[in-house]
Amino acid sequence: MKELKEIVTIDGPAGSGKSTAAFLVARELDAVLLDTGAIYRCVALVAAERGVSNEDAHALAEMARTLEISFQNDLSELGGRSTGRVFVDGIDVSEKIRTPRVSSDASKISAYPEVRAELLQLQRKQAWKEGDKSLIVAEGRDMGTVVFPDAPHKFFLVADAETRAERRYKELVEKGSDVSYAQVLEDQKERDRRDEQRQASPLRPAEDACIVDTTKMGLSEVVEGILKQISNNRKKRNVGRTKR
Repeated sequence: MKELKEIVTIDGPAGSGKSTAAFLVARELDAVLLDTGAIYRCVALVAAERGVSNEDAHALAEMARTLEISFQNDLSELGGRSTGRVFVDGIDVSEKIRTPRVSSDASKISAYPEVRAELLQLQRKQAWKEGDKSLIVAEGRDMGTVVFPDAPHKFFLVADAETRAERRYKELVEKGSDVSYAQVLEDQKERDRRDEQRQASPLRPAEDACIVDTTKMGLSEVVEGILKQISNNRKKRNVGRTKR
């Protein structure tokens, strides 16, 4: 396994802007983009298609072990997309995994320690696949606390519940979903509760993460702030090496 030089983790709850920010940061830095949320969504999608109950942790973990999940992340060709293409056993599921139903099921499934244990190594292996890259941008909910705890650049994006729900509502409406803002807000609060209270890897910032409140920030401002912090971190590390 080839060791990469740097890892940037961008965690946060749904609607905080972490997915789009991670995409833009990865594109700006010519980095490997690791969308770990998509991995859990893939498990949720396949479970629904195969009739595996999202309450059967053992069966879900067994299924997760056998899935072949891959990504197509040529960021220079994605245009305005904030995510790449996602494949399960060679089949493109990029659109199927972005539905409200799959999002909700993925949140439930991610609470099981057995499932998280199976997917932990998969997430790390995905990060190392493009060994010619010198930087990884990993986006998810426990990247900085569990998957890459030694990452030198950690960020945790937050925003108030109403702002996050409004962002998600607009996104769903643009995709043609028949949803109400009230339902999106309620679903999001429930998802937040599950993510924050689950026993395995609860949603929380790493102790050394930079907290970014995106409630009143534009996307460009968020990305510029992250890039500036990464630059500052690199300068501090170089100074430290020089002193030693």
